[in-house]
Amino acid sequence: MLRYVISILLVLACPAWAAQKNIEKAPQCPNWQNVEVLDLETAKKIALAQNPTLDAAAERVSQARERVRQATATYWPWLDLTGSVAHVDMAENEYDANLAQVRVFNPNATLANPEDYNSTKASLSWLLFDGFNREFSRKAAKHGREVFTQSESDTRRKIFSAVAGAFHNAQSAREDISIAQADGDFNRRLMEEAKVRYDVGAGSLSDVLNFEIAVRGAATQLINSKMNYEVAMLGLAALLGIEDRDFVDNVCLARLEKETPKDLTPPDPSEFAEMAKKNRPDILQAEAVVAQAKSAVGAAKGKFYPTIRLSASAEASRANDAGFENEDVEQTIAASLNYNLFSGGLHRAQLAEARAAEREAKATLAQTALTVTKEVNEAVVAVKFAQEQVTLQDETAGLVQRNRDLVQKEYQAGQASLVRLNEAQRDLIQVRSNLSRARVYLRQAWHDLYMSAAYQPE
Repeated sequence: MLRYVISILLVLACPAWAAQKNIEKAPQCPNWQNVEVLDLETAKKIALAQNPTLDAAAERVSQARERVRQATATYWPWLDLTGSVAHVDMAENEYDANLAQVRVFNPNATLANPEDYNSTKASLSWLLFDGFNREFSRKAAKHGREVFTQSESDTRRKIFSAVAGAFHNAQSAREDISIAQADGDFNRRLMEEAKVRYDVGAGSLSDVLNFEIAVRGAATQLINSKMNYEVAMLGLAALLGIEDRDFVDNVCLARLEKETPKDLTPPDPSEFAEMAKKNRPDILQAEAVVAQAKSAVGAAKGKFYPTIRLSASAEASRANDAGFENEDVEQTIAASLNYNLFSGGLHRAQLAEARAAEREAKATLAQTALTVTKEVNEAVVAVKFAQEQVTLQDETAGLVQRNRDLVQKEYQAGQASLVRLNEAQRDLIQVRSNLSRARVYLRQAWHDLYMSAAYQPE
């Protein structure tokens, strides 16, 4: 009989034991050493796979997933199997080994009749009803998993923003290097021409010295720009989880391209605001917190209902022999009901606390929605002003370039002063720097807008 009871209990419990853990595949991480040109999307993939902050967020999601499994486990019957073997030296009293009861007790009796007692017990406990506390607790755990899932997504969004900022900062520094190199090349050519004129007696030494000073000034600016570029690349490497110092020297950063018509098209604020309401992880996280708090209220209400539990057990005991027979087995089936009538106001206070937490979660959701809307609107404004700035600086750069070329020809023809040429060159360098920064700022502004709406452009 005992083996049949145990078999039934094992069949009931097997589905719980058979649950297998889902293992998520790690994202494919491109090796930066094999990347010929590092663009922003590749940098994001590397950061996604190697950033330790994101790893920590992923582990929090795993913990929340296991809490859901813990809450689900309460729906299954609990099976316990115990066994014991004891060696007992019994007093010389009248003793019935089968009933295990002493009929006559003599305090002066000596110990004798040693016996071994074997026992085993299988018990099943199944909670049938607890006022829906389990159901709401399981829902709360599921919403908690969603909270951490959205938290991971929000962490990813913030990491992407940080990577984009570092990437664009490095691009800006490299553009400064190109501008300083172009300035040095220009003044070096003019210095060589001035030396030729001076050697034949057609030019002055001051012109030669002027251009040599300008070359040295460009070299100084080039050193500063290289330092800024290296610092920016080190910051980018840290965000990508790369410790190798060769990253700075061996990685070729994607060049800053000219704007497309789409880049210069003003964004629609309502479109991005609507996307943000549907996609922003912090809004979805706040919504999950509200749902979790609501489930906690339901779980707290369950304390006001009775609890019904079904239990069954089969226990066998035998002296001096572990070969149990049917007559050695004791079987029990019981149903119990527990209904708390008074708890000193504990359950009522717990319910009030859960309702207050729900109201807090709703208020936090409303505030989060307002903050997200503000971020989207600010990002839209930033994009529009960046577009205007790029258009203005691009047109100005064309005018200044044309003016510098005219002044250069006039100087070489003896019709313009050296001072005028220096001014024209400085103006050109300045406007080129302004244009490169405006272009970088426009790309960062667009990226910030996409991140504010949790939108990944194709």
